[in-house]
Amino acid sequence: MKFFKAALFIFLVLATSGVFAQTSAELKRRRDKLNDELEQLNREYQETASNKKVSLKQLNILKAQINLREEKITNINSEVRNLDNQISESNNTVHSLQNQLDQLKKDYAGMVLFAYRNQSAYNKLMFIFASKDFNQAYRRLKYLQQFGTYRERQAGYIQGTQKDLHVKIVELDKDKKQKNELLQSQEKEKAELGKAKNNQVKVISNLSKHQGELKQQQRDVQKRIARNNKEIINTVRREIEEARRKAEAEAREAARIAAAKAKAENREVVAPTKKAITKNSTNSEILNSTPEAARLSNDFLGNKGRLPWPVAAGQLVHGFGTYNDADGIRNENTGYEIRTNTGAAVRAVFEGEVRTIMDISGTYLVVIKHGEYFTAYQNLRTVNVAKGQKVSTKQTIGTVAVDASTGDATIIFQLYKDKGFVDPRLWLAPN
Repeated sequence: MKFFKAALFIFLVLATSGVFAQTSAELKRRRDKLNDELEQLNREYQETASNKKVSLKQLNILKAQINLREEKITNINSEVRNLDNQISESNNTVHSLQNQLDQLKKDYAGMVLFAYRNQSAYNKLMFIFASKDFNQAYRRLKYLQQFGTYRERQAGYIQGTQKDLHVKIVELDKDKKQKNELLQSQEKEKAELGKAKNNQVKVISNLSKHQGELKQQQRDVQKRIARNNKEIINTVRREIEEARRKAEAEAREAARIAAAKAKAENREVVAPTKKAITKNSTNSEILNSTPEAARLSNDFLGNKGRLPWPVAAGQLVHGFGTYNDADGIRNENTGYEIRTNTGAAVRAVFEGEVRTIMDISGTYLVVIKHGEYFTAYQNLRTVNVAKGQKVSTKQTIGTVAVDASTGDATIIFQLYKDKGFVDPRLWLAPN
């Protein structure tokens, strides 16, 4: 019974350790990805640092480095906490196994001593013949046979427990070593984070000398984004009005045909089963008035949280919502601003139809309709599609442009539904 309880305890501990190991593996994968992104940023920063003219690109790279290093430190803290839990569990297991081993050895020693004192065949025979009756003699004979088997089994338990103890001690030493390595890595990242923040202060100081020029560049970018956003809204409004007119025209034509047929057959006009589009109809009802549009809307909704990113590789610069720029000015972002590689291909995140292509201040805006949903892609250098063209998921629609004010290849991705922009984080797959 004691052995069963001990085995159950070990199983539960090992199962718990497996959960920690899985979480630790995920954290390690994230740490490796952060290392790759930091290496890429370091290479880009060295390229910009070789240029004597300080630019906003340097500042953006430094800000991205700082964010990634802070995330990496947080990731390491989580790994250390997991290892602390594993080390604690391993210590408890080692103590439990050691106590069990001591008890098994003590019991085994008692059995060996008993066997030694009764090792002669004469003593065993006397033990059997001293029985009161045949049944007792039979039970004593079986006892002696089982005693030998039990002693062999106990010896096996001791060997197995010693092996388990050795394995857990090795795992414990490995976890402690890994924890020390993580703590050293954490200290290194804190030092690098401090350097990056100092560099950021220097770059901001140098940029302040060209503040007027940079401010004008930023204003130009904001104006372009505002014009793009206005065009996106206008595109949606045009699509709603066009869908409304089409639905109303189809309803009138269907009513005319039904009335003519009823008159010819000398019967009353049957009311249409399909819900008519009226002035009170919602945008969703209007845009989903055709079976194809309704199917596309349902498919788009069914892929919520799993849509691919508009670029194959990229880092999020600004997410949806408000943020403060380097000067502390509050800005509103209506989508995802993603930094990617120069000349990177821009992809449609879902099948749909291109409804708008517009050149605004030297860069292109592309708007794609997916039933009642719309996706917009700002800051394209080239466009590979035409208005009215059907596109598929991940189909290339153009290439990303380099922002003149920052030197970064960035794309602004937006998602529009009903009466406003929605957060792409809820729709795009984790990057």
